[in-house]
Amino acid sequence: MNPKIDLPQTLRWEGGELYLLDQTLLPGKVVEERQDSVEQVWDSIKKLKVRGAPAIGIAGAYGLVVAMKAHQGLEPKAFLAELQKQAEYLDSSRPTAVNLHWALDRMVRHAESLSQNSSDTLWQSLLDEAIRIHDEDRQLCLGMGEAGKSLIREGMGVLTHCNAGSLATSELGTATAPMYLAHQEGVQFKVYADETRPLLQGARLTSWELMQAGIDVTLICDNMAASMMSKGHIDLVITGTDRVAANGDVCNKIGTLGVAILARHYGIPFYVACPYSTIDHDMESGDKIPIEERDPEEIVNWGGHRTAPDNVSVRSPAFDVTPNELVTGLITEKGILRAPYSESIRETYSS
Repeated sequence: MNPKIDLPQTLRWEGGELYLLDQTLLPGKVVEERQDSVEQVWDSIKKLKVRGAPAIGIAGAYGLVVAMKAHQGLEPKAFLAELQKQAEYLDSSRPTAVNLHWALDRMVRHAESLSQNSSDTLWQSLLDEAIRIHDEDRQLCLGMGEAGKSLIREGMGVLTHCNAGSLATSELGTATAPMYLAHQEGVQFKVYADETRPLLQGARLTSWELMQAGIDVTLICDNMAASMMSKGHIDLVITGTDRVAANGDVCNKIGTLGVAILARHYGIPFYVACPYSTIDHDMESGDKIPIEERDPEEIVNWGGHRTAPDNVSVRSPAFDVTPNELVTGLITEKGILRAPYSESIRETYSS
C-alpha cells in the first residue's frame, strides 16, 4: 500500500474568507487568491481560475456566501430576493457545466426553507450549506474512486482527456479518483494525458497533479491519441464530464467525442466518471445542452505569441457531446451504470 496521496487544494474556506487556487498560473506558479467580492468569484469562474464542474459548483456556493455577507441587515424577504439575484448572476458565468446551477439552486432553496429566520441566521445557514456541499463532494469523489478502481489493472495504459482530477473537485477528482485509489493499493499502470487544446488543461494540470502524486504519466498531443491506440498503448479511457443528460449522453471538454470514436474503433472501453450532481435529469438528451463558446483569442494566441493570421475566422466551442452508445459505463458514487442509461440512471437515482 502506498502512503496517502498529498493532493493540491483547489479551494478552501478559512477564517471567514474564500480562497481559490489560480489554475491559470499552473504549473509555473502555485498562487491562491482571496475572493473579496461576488464579482471576483464570477470572474474567477469565467476566466477558469477555478474550473471543473464539481469545483465551480462548490465555488458558486461559497460565492453566494461572499455575495450575501454584506446584506445581513436586510429584512428576510429582501435578503432572499437579493440572494436569488446574486445566484442568477453567478450562474451566468459558465452555462454548460450543470453543477454550478445545481449548487446555486440548492443554496437558494435551503435559505428559502428557513425564511422565517433573521437575515444573519439565513447567512449562517448559507455558509453551513456551502460547507456541506464541499464535504459531500469529497465523499462523492471517494465513492467514484471505489467504484472504478477495479477497472485499472496491473500494466494497463489509461488515457484521460482534459482535467477531471483533484484540481476540478474538492479532493480525488472524478476520472482520476480510480487512478489515485488504484495507485494507493500498489497497482502499477501508466496514464496517458491528452494535452487538451486550446488551454492545455491536460498538459498544465492533469500531468502536473499526477506527477505530484507519484503516478506514472506520459503527456501526448491530442492528435497522438489514435496512433497510441493503434500501437496498443491504451487499454482503457476514463474522462470526466460537465453534464450528463437523462439518456446518458455526455458533455465534456472539446475533443472528448473524438477520443470516444477512436476508442470504439479500436475496441477500447470508454468510461465517464460523474457524481449525481452532474446528471441533469431534466435534460432529455445531449443535443439540448448549451455549449459555451470561448474567446477566439484562446485559439489564435499561445504563450503571448500570435499563432494565426489576423482576422482569421475562428470557432471555439469549449465542449462537445458524446452520444451514449459510445459510453461503456458511467462511474458514479453508487457504482458503474450501464446501458440502457435512461433506465439505469432513473433506477439508481429514483429515491
